[in-house]
Amino acid sequence: MDSKLIFLDIDGTLIHAMSEPSVLAIKAVDRARKMGHKVFLCTGRNMAIIGQNILDIGFDGIVASAGGHVEAGGKVLFDSLLPEETVQECLEVFHAQGIYCRIETEEGIYTDPQMEVLLKSAKPDKRNSELIRMQKEIEKGIGILPYEKYPGKGAYKICFTSTTLEAIEKTKPYLGSQFEYAVHAYGESSSCFNGEIIRRGIDKGKGIELICRYLGADVKNTIAFGDSMNDYGMMQYVHTSVAMGNACDELKEMADVVCGNVEDDGVYYEFKRMGLLGE
Repeated sequence: MDSKLIFLDIDGTLIHAMSEPSVLAIKAVDRARKMGHKVFLCTGRNMAIIGQNILDIGFDGIVASAGGHVEAGGKVLFDSLLPEETVQECLEVFHAQGIYCRIETEEGIYTDPQMEVLLKSAKPDKRNSELIRMQKEIEKGIGILPYEKYPGKGAYKICFTSTTLEAIEKTKPYLGSQFEYAVHAYGESSSCFNGEIIRRGIDKGKGIELICRYLGADVKNTIAFGDSMNDYGMMQYVHTSVAMGNACDELKEMADVVCGNVEDDGVYYEFKRMGLLGE
C-alpha cells in the first residue's frame, strides 16, 4: 500500500463531545503513523483551543480554523486572518438580524453575552457536534471571553447562533459573495440554529491542497474523515472521503464511505478495514 495522508476532524470524528480521546482512537493514529502513513488534524477549532490531550496523540501537521492556519512537519505553511474591517462588517450584518456571534482569534474566543444564554438553553440535534462542543466548553469553563475584551486585531473565523433560519438567510445578500455558509444539523423543533462563515477560497480542502503540494504528495493518496458541514470542502478535495455514522445527512450523501459512529470508535475500525493499521 502506498503511504497515505489521512486528515481527521476533531469534534464528532476523533472525539465525542469534548471527551478524552479513546484508547482505540489513539491506537489508530499511532499505528497508522508507524505503518508509514501521515496523519493530520483538520479542524474548525483555532489553535488556542486544540487541547494538549489531542496534540499529545501525535500528528504530522494541522489544518486549523477551517483552513485559516496550516502546518506540516512543524512548519507554518499558511496563516491568514480576516481583516478587522471585515470582522466588523460581519458583526454589523449579523447583529442587525438579532444573530449572536463568536469570534475566534489567535489569542482566544470572544462571544456576545446573549450567545451563551441561548447555547445553555438549546437542545442540539445529536448530529450537531459543533453545538454540543460549544455547550461542553461552557460547562467546563473553557476560557471563552466576552466581546468587550476582543482585541480588535482580526480573526480567523466567525461563528453564529440564531433563533431562526430566516434571520440567517437575510444576511446572505450582504456576506454571501465573500463567504460560504456552513449551517450545522438541527431538528424539526429546534429554536437554536448555529453555523459559521468560511471565506471563499480558504477552507479545509485548500489547507489539504497546501500540505499535499508542500510534501509532493499525490491527491490519490488522501483520505479525510468528518461529520459536519464545515468538512464539506475537505471531503470534496480528497480522493477518499469518509463520513462518520453520526454525520449530518448532507455529508453522508456525498461521502465515498460511511463508517461507524464516533462513540463506537468509527475511526479506528475504518482505519482497520482500509488496511491502514497493518492488521
